[in-house]
Parts: sequence; C-alpha cells; structure tokens
Amino acid sequence: MSQSRHVPVMLQRCLDLLAPALEGPDAVVVDCTLGLGGHSEALLGRFPGVRLIGLDRDKEALRLSGERLAPYGERATLVHAVYDELPEVLARLGVARVQGVLFDLGVSSMQLDEAGRGFAYAQDAPLDMRMDQTTGVSAAEVLNTYPPGELVRILRAYGEEKQAKRIVAAIVRERQKEPFTTSARLVELIRDALPQAAKRTGGNPAKRTFQALRIEVNGELAVLERAVPAAVKALAVGGRIVVLSYHSLEDRLVKQVFAAGATSTAPPGLPVVPERYEPRLKLLTRGAELPTEEEIAENRRAAPARLRAAQRIREDAE
Repeated sequence: MSQSRHVPVMLQRCLDLLAPALEGPDAVVVDCTLGLGGHSEALLGRFPGVRLIGLDRDKEALRLSGERLAPYGERATLVHAVYDELPEVLARLGVARVQGVLFDLGVSSMQLDEAGRGFAYAQDAPLDMRMDQTTGVSAAEVLNTYPPGELVRILRAYGEEKQAKRIVAAIVRERQKEPFTTSARLVELIRDALPQAAKRTGGNPAKRTFQALRIEVNGELAVLERAVPAAVKALAVGGRIVVLSYHSLEDRLVKQVFAAGATSTAPPGLPVVPERYEPRLKLLTRGAELPTEEEIAENRRAAPARLRAAQRIREDAE
C-alpha cells in the first residue's frame, strides 16, 4: 500500500468543525464516503463517545476500512450504500437524527491506485470507472454506445472540456473501427485530437474527459443533488455537516444547498419574521476553504479540495 492513500484530506479542519456537535454523549456521526476509513478512524479516536455510521458503494473499500476500524468494535457500523440512500440507512438502523455528517467527494485513493479499476489516466487499464463494480454501465459502454451529442454534453457539463466536439468526433470515428476497452487508447486519442495550444494548459489533457466519464458512470452529481439536502434534513438542531468537494460542479451544488438553508424565506417587508421563514442553517465557513500549501506539498491529492461546513440551527418549518 502506498503511503499517499492513508492521508485524509483537510483532516484536522474537518475534526475541528465537527467537534462542537460530537463532544456530547450519544452523538452519532455519518461518514457518507467511507473510502479507506481515514476520516472515520480519526473521528472515532478523537471523540470516544461517538457512534459512527460509514457508507460506501465500493465493497472493496468496505472490506479494507472494516479491517482498519475493527478495534472500535460496535461503535462503527459500516453499510454498503450510495450516499443518497442515507435516509433509508438511518431508518433501517433506527436512528432518527444525527449530530454530524461528513462527505469527502474525492475518488478514493484506493480506486486511483488499483490499476484494474480504470479511474486513472496515468496507467493503462480496462475502462471501467464504476465505484460499485456489481452494478451499472462501465466507462467503455458509455464511450462505445452513447450518441455523439450525448457524449459532447457529458464532456462539456461534467468535464468542462472546451474541446468536447473534437474529442467526440475522434471517439466516434475510432469506435467504429474497434470498440474502446482500455484507458491508454483513449488517452492517446485525446492527445491526438487536441490542438497544440490546448495541450499546453492544465496538466494531463485527458483529465477532464476522465472526470466527465467518471461522473456519468457513477451518476455522481445526481446522487449528490439528492444526498446533501437529505443529510441536512437528518441533522439534529446543533448538528454539523462538512463537505469536501474536488471540482467546481460539486462545490457549486453544495454551496447552493447551504446558501438556501441559510437564507430567510420570508416575503420582503414583514415587520416581524415568523419562525417558519427563519434560516435553518448557519454557514461555518466563509466561502469555500482551501487546503494549506503545506498540506498540498505532503499530499498532492488535496490540491483541488474545497471545504464547506454548516450547522443546523432550527427545525424545518412544518
């Protein structure tokens, strides 16, 4: 195991932001993106009274984090689920409200490091990219079967790829000769399709296309759109939520949910605002917080991270 996969992003900041909600007795915290259990292990270690519920859609991640968290015994409950299934998971466990929720939306370092999963553009691998390999379509199926217009939309919307049309034209031409199966062929095709100027900016030219495929294969934005409001709803008053995003699409979505919760819904001009219009959330971060330069130097995967946090200050209006 490489050391890089054991470094949870912005760990201290996450713990400090959640601390006021988790120091009381019987506190429950949900790690919605368990991964290898780095954040969870730190939460269980720092808050001895806390009970942790960990969710992951990746069975291999659950197995590995289960080994890591075994010393904590019954304080940790690990569940095979996608994070938008949070309400069902809590209902099944008989948990009405929780004191803390953490999302770390980065691709698990394990998934990036395991060549066979096809997430990384730096090594040749089967084009899979499914976080849960027991279900859904693979990246290869998306590339080989989606209509050109749909592929262009995905690369633009999820990868913010300005050269989407050029790349897709090349994909369509190539897939007629032979279907795509591995990542190296796709990386090479993207390199050849891009104009010189586009290759000089922003790291590996395949990065945006791979991001777009991963989001499409795992339905990540649709899942997040359901999951963040559900997590806010699950918080007890005084409870706190922390979200680490890794690209602007995720961060924008989190920002919108938090901003809506922190805004009064009263019609303008009311002399006294009734409680049902009062904000339900208080923002705990000014905008999105970034990792320090020291952290990025130690853990390059932290570089794109954006952290936002909020506290539940009142119940939803009936």
